[in-house]
Amino acid sequence: MIREILTCFFLLLGGVFSIVAAVGVLRMPDVFIRMHAATKVGTVGVSSITIGLMLHFGALTVTSRGILVIAFFLLTAPVAAHMIGRAAYRSGVSLWSRTHIDEWKAHGEIEDDKGPD
Repeated sequence: MIREILTCFFLLLGGVFSIVAAVGVLRMPDVFIRMHAATKVGTVGVSSITIGLMLHFGALTVTSRGILVIAFFLLTAPVAAHMIGRAAYRSGVSLWSRTHIDEWKAHGEIEDDKGPD
C-alpha cells in the first residue's frame, strides 16, 4: 500500500516537473534562460519518474538501471547546457533585453581562441 502511494507520488511529481520544464522552454524569453528549464527541471522530472519506476518494480536489476539513468542525467545535463549556451553566445545569440550583467563579455569570452596559426 505505501509502496503504491510512493510510486504514484513520484510519477505524478515527475510528470508535473516535466510539464513545468516544457512550459518553461516555451515561455522563457531567451535561449540561456530556457536552458535552465530544460536541464534543471527536466532532470528532476526524469529522476522522479525513474524513482517511481524503481519503486513500482522493486527488482534489483530495475533499481540498478534506474540509478544509472539518474546518474547519467545528473552528469550530462549540466555539461550539455553549458556547451549549448557557450555555442549560442559565441554565434551571436542576443541576451534578453532585461539582462543587465554579461559575465562572459567581461571575461573576453566572445574572442576567438583558435590558437597559434
